[in-house]
Amino acid sequence: MTVFCATSNPGKLREFLLAARCFAADQVRFQVLPGLDSVPPCAESGSSFEENATQKALHYSSFGPGIVFADDSGLVVPALDGEPGVRSARFAGEDATDADNNRLLLEKLAAASDRRAIFVCVLALAEQGRLRATFRGEVAGVILDRPRGAGGFGYDPLFYYPPLSATFAELSPEQKLQVSHRGVALRKMIGFLLAQASHA
Repeated sequence: MTVFCATSNPGKLREFLLAARCFAADQVRFQVLPGLDSVPPCAESGSSFEENATQKALHYSSFGPGIVFADDSGLVVPALDGEPGVRSARFAGEDATDADNNRLLLEKLAAASDRRAIFVCVLALAEQGRLRATFRGEVAGVILDRPRGAGGFGYDPLFYYPPLSATFAELSPEQKLQVSHRGVALRKMIGFLLAQASHA
């Protein structure tokens, strides 16, 4: 079964492809939506991860063959009233880099005693403009006062995961996928797809 993904984020794409191998034994194959670069971008105007993921899935599925999924994910920090939240990728501005976003996060948490954080991922599955399902994954951690590790992307170097005594940037891709917010959501979505295929 081939499912198309609507993302141009190389870090997310690597995790999607790894999930197909780890969780589906390649019974489910993920491919970038054909012609994604020429599709008009989707305005992400939602106030929640679910709303944004759904907007994107519905938008991009109307341009593609078969089933399409989209991801909306980010970091929720209680001490910052839930920021950066749905604006995680644009926390320091529309053209912000990962380093810019990480730097702003550290600045805002400089005086905070509560450094808890939750990574959230929502995947939305749609077909020809019709929503099929959404899948949510969460993982709790702590924001360190400086980056650690050379792997991952986004806020991974600052996100410390106590059960493994490491930041997400210090884990191997396989280790991270087993415990991450995106891994949880992907496992749910792949299980749904396999169940649907078995009843087809």
